[in-house]
Amino acid sequence: MELKKIGNVKYINGGVCAAKGFRANGVQCGLTHEGAIPTKGKNDLALIVSDTMCSAAAVYTTNKVKGAPILVTKDHISDGKAQAVIVNSVNANTCNPDGVQKAEKMCQLAASELGLDEKDVIVASTGVIGQVLPIEPIAAGMKGLAEGLTYDGNPRAVQAIMTTDTMPKEVAVEFELGGKTCRLGGMLKGSGMIHPNMATTLTFLTTDAAISPEMLQQALSRVVKVTLNRVSVDGDTSTNDMVCVMASGAAGNAEVNSDGADYEVFENALYNVMLNLARMMARDGEGATKLIECAVSGAPDDKTAETVAKSVITSSLFKTMIFGEDANAGRIYCAVGYAEGDFDISKVDIDIASNAGNIAVGRQGCLVKFDENKAKNVLSEEVIQVIINMGSGSGSAVCWGCDLTYDYVKINGDYRS
Repeated sequence: MELKKIGNVKYINGGVCAAKGFRANGVQCGLTHEGAIPTKGKNDLALIVSDTMCSAAAVYTTNKVKGAPILVTKDHISDGKAQAVIVNSVNANTCNPDGVQKAEKMCQLAASELGLDEKDVIVASTGVIGQVLPIEPIAAGMKGLAEGLTYDGNPRAVQAIMTTDTMPKEVAVEFELGGKTCRLGGMLKGSGMIHPNMATTLTFLTTDAAISPEMLQQALSRVVKVTLNRVSVDGDTSTNDMVCVMASGAAGNAEVNSDGADYEVFENALYNVMLNLARMMARDGEGATKLIECAVSGAPDDKTAETVAKSVITSSLFKTMIFGEDANAGRIYCAVGYAEGDFDISKVDIDIASNAGNIAVGRQGCLVKFDENKAKNVLSEEVIQVIINMGSGSGSAVCWGCDLTYDYVKINGDYRS
């Protein structure tokens, strides 16, 4: 899938290892859960480590049920500092009476191997909810995990965080701050239980730019709202969602500690990485065959535009329409119409577009005649755009989703096995 570029950045390889001074690794330690058969060769434990102490920031799920790793990470980075991330897949370590104890133990094990303070370790987990996390495989695998850390270990790490993901998701960019070359990269897992409310994802970001914890948190919180929070696959918001970022300062730029030109450059770099990770997540929705991008303009305000775009991408009828490549555009108007907000539906125009062309399907709140064969060709592409002009102002927003297929039910019908 082609990466979108906004502003003056250069795309590079390396994911979480693109930034100077970051090592990573992933191993299979043998985690499993009741009723499941371990996947041979699939990494399930990952480590990301900076050579030096970093500024750190994070955003978490809004679900009232929060995985134990989130509670521990919140405490550990309350001082705005971190140096490592330990993360496992297979088991979410959520809704367990000993969850916090196990999450703390993961930090202790990693810190012991790395020679760090356990309070400087971020911890995350993803997988099945409600199964007790066995700490023994993690303890047994920690030494090899730490010894295998390399400055190009990102492919091993990203594989370890995948659950129902069908492809690794990594993005990295290069940019300049104060004449110094800086890099920012990240990796993401996310395929199911995805909904615009901090999305359902584990996302790990690293940068060698120097930026204060306060400004790092500001940038992350702002960018999450227009990237991860605008993705939906199935309407479910998970318990373990977390996105965290570590900034080492190894690039040597003057620290970004206030709003201004340098801050804007950094935030744009972060936006580019998270925008494309969000798009990858939507495209890799469980069972999905298409990425949907809904762009709304002409809304009374940005909030209304976002509400309308989310209403469209979360509509099950619309999502099945995209899967069936059937330009039943009445479903789009329906989803726009039940979106909350004060706007005039009689002013709303709708187009559908892809690399195969653009076709008008609605004008001023009414369906219009169009060439069904051309519409079929437009909808046959992998990336589908729904373009909505509300004719009522200057507000705009873009949200991302995917089609709803037979395979989504198959995947989730036997997720635990």
